[in-house]
Amino acid sequence: MAVPRMFPCVLTVTALALTACTSTGTPSEPQPGSSVASGAIGPGGPAGDGATAVETAPPATPTPATLTPEAYRVQLDAVRGPVRDALSKVASAGSLKSLESRADDAEDALNEAASTLAALTPPAEVAAQHADFVDALRGMSAGMGDLRVAVDSRSVCTASGALASLGKSGELKELQEAADALSDVGDYPSDVVSVKARAETSRRLPNGRYLRSESRNGRGNLAINNGGSRDAVVTLLRGKKRVISVYVRKKSKFTVAGVRDGKYRVYFTTGTDWDARERSFSRSCSFQRFEDSFPFKTTYTATQVRWQNWRITLHAIKGGNAQTGDVNPDDFPS
Repeated sequence: MAVPRMFPCVLTVTALALTACTSTGTPSEPQPGSSVASGAIGPGGPAGDGATAVETAPPATPTPATLTPEAYRVQLDAVRGPVRDALSKVASAGSLKSLESRADDAEDALNEAASTLAALTPPAEVAAQHADFVDALRGMSAGMGDLRVAVDSRSVCTASGALASLGKSGELKELQEAADALSDVGDYPSDVVSVKARAETSRRLPNGRYLRSESRNGRGNLAINNGGSRDAVVTLLRGKKRVISVYVRKKSKFTVAGVRDGKYRVYFTTGTDWDARERSFSRSCSFQRFEDSFPFKTTYTATQVRWQNWRITLHAIKGGNAQTGDVNPDDFPS
C-alpha cells in the first residue's frame, strides 16, 4: 500500500487562512488574499465575484374586473343549466348503478359551477349573496359525494332514498336558500335546484302481500321465516320467469301455498322503506339468492299422492344447510 504523503501546500493554505483572519482594514472592502462570496447558492451554483442576488416578488395575480349585472346574469345562466340537469337525473335514476353514476356526475357539475363563479367579481350589491351561493354550491357538491358513497355501500338504494338523504343532511335546503337570496337582489338566474327533498319514510307492506303471483294451483308449500332485522321480498323464478314475489316482514313468517311443480331459484332482498314505484327498498338494501334450487314435484301412485314442501330461513341459523350468495342489484329479478 502506498504511504500517504504530506504536501507543503497544506501548510500554505493554512497560513493564508490565518492571514485572512487577522487582517485589518475597512470591513466593507475585500482584503488582498481573502475571498468574498455574495449572492445565493442555488441550482446554478454559488454566486461570486461580486455578484449580488436580488429577491423579486412574484407577479401579482390580476383581480378580475367587476362584472356588470348583465354580464353576471350571463355567467349565472351558463352554470345554471348543467346543475339543474344533473340534479334532475339523480332524482330520476332507475337503478342503483345509474344512481351512483348520476350522483358522481352531479358532484362534478356542482363543483365546476362553484369554481367558475368563485373566479368572478360580481356586482358590488350582490357580493355577499354571491359568496354564500358559491359556498352552498360547494356544500352541495360535498353532499353529492357523500350520497355517492352511501349508494355504493347500499345505505341509499333508490332515487327517493337519495332525495330523502339530501333532505336530511340539509345541503339541498341551504343551496335553495342561497339561490333565492341571490335571485331576490336583482332577478338573477340562480335557480339551480330542480328537485325537491323528501322526508325520510319507512313504508311497509302487510306481511304476506303478494307483489306478483301466477295461479297457485299446485300442492307444494314454501314456508318462509324472516327472523332478520329488516323486511324482505322473496321472489321465485321457474326457469327465467318470475312467477311469485311476496313481502315478508321482519321477525315474521309466511307460507306460499299452491306452488306448482317445477324447479325454482329463490331470491330475496331485504331493507327499509319499500318503494313500490322502484320495486325496491330505498335504504339499507341487500340482494341475495339461495345457491341451490328447490324442486317441487308431485308423484301419483295407485293409492296415494306425494309432493314436496320446503322451508327456508332468511337469516343465519345454527345447523342451517342452505348457502346464500350476494347478487348484483342489476341482475336481481324485480
